[in-house]
Amino acid sequence: MTVSADFQTAFDAWRAARMEKLTAEDGWLNLLGRWWITPGTVTIGAGAGNDIRLDTGPEQLGRLTLHDGDTATFEPAEGEAVQLDRTAGRFGWRADRFLLEITALNDLRALRIRDAEARPAAPAIETFPLDPALRLTAKWRKLPEPMTITLDNMIGIPARVPVTHTATVEIGGQSFTLLPTYGTAERPQFVFRDLTSLDDTYPYMRFVFGEEVTEDSVVIDFNRAINPPCAFTKHAVCPLPPRENLFPMRIEAGEKRL
Repeated sequence: MTVSADFQTAFDAWRAARMEKLTAEDGWLNLLGRWWITPGTVTIGAGAGNDIRLDTGPEQLGRLTLHDGDTATFEPAEGEAVQLDRTAGRFGWRADRFLLEITALNDLRALRIRDAEARPAAPAIETFPLDPALRLTAKWRKLPEPMTITLDNMIGIPARVPVTHTATVEIGGQSFTLLPTYGTAERPQFVFRDLTSLDDTYPYMRFVFGEEVTEDSVVIDFNRAINPPCAFTKHAVCPLPPRENLFPMRIEAGEKRL
């Protein structure tokens, strides 16, 4: 299929931004680990006596105290304490060369740590040939009442996810109504799987994000379908697709498996 210069240029710009984000200091390539935590205090550092032991860094990075009510205090080995509050949107912070964040999965909390100085090179990710016919405008419908669905994930802990809209798209002469999960109002996320997962793409899911959202339409460009974080690190927790987002066909567009 013929690809116009404008289409190619737009894709190349998107692709460059995608790789820059993937390899950024807060990307998915420099995660050191994910540790489940409960209310109480844990010590963090490279020293043998720490509750959370890092492979690199100072003997003791600091002490993290998780309180009830989704607040926490981090006391660094050097410097002032950091107050954390999930409700206020502050559950991530920096200490020394490390980026730390407390993540939530249902009632569970985990500490995830990145090494901001470790900047691995971008992996070589092959893609299918560009297909402008797979940049689609879907009908975007707001549900009369938001609903909540339960999605499983890669670590087998189902989570309840709110859904406010549906996106109806036609592919190969068939109509599919997809559910957006996670993402934002301006950039809804679709977790999907198609038959390329049998051989060419990540086996469990891919992500694609809606663009150009209006009151009644959203653009879904499968050329911009990407591998999930779980394709790059075992320390991510990736949702599996809802049954509505399972395609009984091959969608040969976007990133291939690593």
